[in-house]
Amino acid sequence: MAKKTVVAVVAFNNISPFHLSVPCLIFGQNRTALGLPRFEFRVCGVEPSPITTMAGFTLGLTHGLEGLKGTDIVIVPSWRDVDEVPPIAMLEALRKAHKRGALIVGLCLGAFVIAASGLLNGKRATTHWSSAQRFADLFPNIKIEPRVLYVDEGDVITSAGVAAGLDCCLHILRERYGVKIASQVARHIVLSPHRRGGQAQFIEHPVAVNLKLDRFSKVLDDVRCRVADRYLLDDVALAANLTRRTFTRRFQAAFAMSFGDWLVEQRLSLAQELLETTRLSIEDIALKSGFGATASLRKHFSVRLQTSPLQYRREFLGNVVPQQ
Repeated sequence: MAKKTVVAVVAFNNISPFHLSVPCLIFGQNRTALGLPRFEFRVCGVEPSPITTMAGFTLGLTHGLEGLKGTDIVIVPSWRDVDEVPPIAMLEALRKAHKRGALIVGLCLGAFVIAASGLLNGKRATTHWSSAQRFADLFPNIKIEPRVLYVDEGDVITSAGVAAGLDCCLHILRERYGVKIASQVARHIVLSPHRRGGQAQFIEHPVAVNLKLDRFSKVLDDVRCRVADRYLLDDVALAANLTRRTFTRRFQAAFAMSFGDWLVEQRLSLAQELLETTRLSIEDIALKSGFGATASLRKHFSVRLQTSPLQYRREFLGNVVPQQ
């Protein structure tokens, strides 16, 4: 029998219920029907139960910080005050979990807690854009990336605000259980299947909703549905009823990457899903996902995923039953 994945979320007095609900939504519900394992899910209080929330109600918890023992993933969903030093017991519990091999995750202002524990020293991190400068002032030995949705450093992950916290949790599912399962969970909670960590937290200069914006979105949806087709930037911009320059500017503001890089991401996602769920040859997958030649597929896997298509398939065949 496969080892059960134990996920712990750290809660504290004056916590935001909305932030707390993010990991609960992804890891705290039984979604075995979608192919996910049933997680052992714990909410662990820093202070004695019941803890208070900023919404005015209290929460009764069955675990204190001792609940972090034996966990595989520990999530700090936020923090109540960026200038408050977290309790020593909280920081020590995080260090012990990390030393034991647990993945440590700081969502939104939870990144401040992870930083205070020392687990981000010399690494990259992100947090809510409005608190990024304060983060940089408090932790100069950590490279803050204020524009991105989440930063994965392997053993420690940090994310921006609430919506980015959902993206981050889906990213964890994606990395551990594959593209198809993460997409199914996203679809189940009516969320975009995958927003890359490097995508912008917000658009610097919002554009009013109008017919052109609707066409912009529709064109991208059409591309997602047929990523194997050949696309020229001028043709895509024309389909969106935009000039090449306007399309490029709007795309960069929305996704923090070029259209070409985004298209590669979409094709990689399709290739990953085909590798996870089918017995198609690598050559066929390269064609169906729009890379054409297997050499191109291998190159992009190596650069962006640090693995090969064949090795990726080997890693996930044990988690997902292949379709014939």
